[in-house]
Amino acid sequence: MSGYTLEFEKSKKKGIAGTHFSVDVNKDQPHRNLSDILDIIKKSRLSDSVKEMSQTIFRRLAEAEAKIHDTTTEKIHFHEVGAVDSIVDIVGAVIGLEMLGVQKVQSSRLHMGSGTVQCAHGTLPVPAPATLELLKDVPVYSTGIQSELVTPTGAAILTTISKHFGEMPSMQIQKTGYGLGSRELEIPNFLRITLGVSQKGVESDTVQVLETNIDDMNPQFYDYIMETLFSKGALDVFMTPIIMKKNRPGVVLSVLASPEKVSELSNVIFQETTTLGIRVSEIKKRKVLSREIQSVETEWGAVRVKVRSIPGMKKVCSPEYDDCKKIAEEQGIPIQVVYQTAKQKGENQSS
Repeated sequence: MSGYTLEFEKSKKKGIAGTHFSVDVNKDQPHRNLSDILDIIKKSRLSDSVKEMSQTIFRRLAEAEAKIHDTTTEKIHFHEVGAVDSIVDIVGAVIGLEMLGVQKVQSSRLHMGSGTVQCAHGTLPVPAPATLELLKDVPVYSTGIQSELVTPTGAAILTTISKHFGEMPSMQIQKTGYGLGSRELEIPNFLRITLGVSQKGVESDTVQVLETNIDDMNPQFYDYIMETLFSKGALDVFMTPIIMKKNRPGVVLSVLASPEKVSELSNVIFQETTTLGIRVSEIKKRKVLSREIQSVETEWGAVRVKVRSIPGMKKVCSPEYDDCKKIAEEQGIPIQVVYQTAKQKGENQSS
């Protein structure tokens, strides 16, 4: 791919020093569809991981545009979205992550802006329709600034590479960089990226609580509903017995979820229960222990253990019940023997 030049310039926004990066493109660039762009990436000399992630981002972008325009991805002609500068933006972002050795990306809530924007389809409201389609289940906000602060390209990149949107995670900061925009806004127009090493111990995050009261459903269904909610990404599911109107016994179904999962989990509750409404509230800060899943070898086979890191204390291991149950049934030995053996081996392995 040719017909463009890259420029880097040191500058300042609201007194903050950073780097302004621009892509200058020849005006006679052809319009490209998804296949054209994927073929350019495929034939490049980039690593397989960069190719795969870049193609995934463009596919999501094409799917969003196709849905908005009620057509197929192959009939989408990428104008400003698929121009050379956006190809450079998307592929360049993925290359940067690989060069930095980034293993996990987390983002703040996204500041959307407001007003209108000019594009190939005319004047559109901010956020652009494709941007909103890509940002489903992502926490966003606007302070009324009359400018497009999240583009479809930016939304496609962030929602593909970022696993969480919210507060900054617990980490040891190594480096911070500022990429400056070209427009002058009421706020500093830059993107700040912080590179760090994840810290073990107590972390904070923001979660949503979904609750509903149920008193007219077959209680045998609760087991299936809980399994379904967990399979769709619920952080926790529990039920509390209550007495409802006319002294009818019922339960409060409570679901803890990350903000981006609220919509999908709400649909599960509506589809699988008899409820007519769901209460959604936000827990501003939740303290959680750092944990990881490891596998330990026992004389009867492998058992997964959940390892929790408690600051100032040795690591605590909790064997997976299902693994212990399976071994106990197959070997004909007490489950508590399997559990204690796996727990001891896990703590020895983690110490």
